[in-house]
Parts: sequence; structure tokens; C-alpha cells
Amino acid sequence: MSETEASDPFRVCFEDLSVGQVIPLGACTVDEEALTGFITTFAPRWPVEAGAPPAMVYALWTRLFTEKSSHWAQTKVLAVDGLRYMRDPPAGELLRGRMTVMGKDPVGDDKGIVIAQHDLLDEGGRLVFSCLTRALFTRRA
Repeated sequence: MSETEASDPFRVCFEDLSVGQVIPLGACTVDEEALTGFITTFAPRWPVEAGAPPAMVYALWTRLFTEKSSHWAQTKVLAVDGLRYMRDPPAGELLRGRMTVMGKDPVGDDKGIVIAQHDLLDEGGRLVFSCLTRALFTRRA
């Protein structure tokens, strides 16, 4: 990511992110056992052969985003909106996440809002899911 993240991975602040920056969120596989368990518990009428239902796709993105941002000085995610589900990935498919910083707004001397687009892409690079977030970050002192 940035020099700051490399030198201090526990403190990615508002100033460390730039508009247009693309940040890989990592990858995960649609696990067959997890898919079956999710459907059994949360979507009992969803056919397994249809792939991961939208709620599971959202949960996979949330996991990737949460793991990546766990060391950021992000104090709160204010909004997740503009959700788009393009397809239901089958069991065994590898999904890659990315976040693109779309805008930044300072809020006073100690905070700033980062607006970002998040995408999950399948093995062929096709869009599976996307959303927009607005998150509150701490600014450097």
C-alpha cells in the first residue's frame, strides 16, 4: 500500500490514502461446505447448484474488507450502499476483492471521510459484487 503502512502497519490514516488508489483486499474461495451450511441456515429454499446466494457473497466481501482494514485508523464505516450483485459464484470459485478510493473529505482537524468502491471479481476478472462505502478515518496529528 503506502510507505506508512509498510513502516507502521497498525496506523493507516486518512492522509495515507489517495483518490484513485486501488487496494487489493485479498482473495477467498466459495467453500462448498460453507456454502451448504449457509444455505441450510439462512436460505433453505436456495438451490445449492445455483451458487452462493447474495447474502453469502456480501458476507465474503465483508470478511475480506474487515481483515484488510483491521489495522487502519478507520473509526467507523458510516454507510454501505449501491450494492450490486452480478452473479452467484459456484462452490470452489476464487473471488478477489479490491477497493478503489473515489473521494476524500477532511472533517475538522482530526477526522476525514473516505469514499470507496469495492468490487469482488471472479477468476475470469468478471464482476460478481460491488458496493460503495463511506468510512470515517483518523487524521495524522
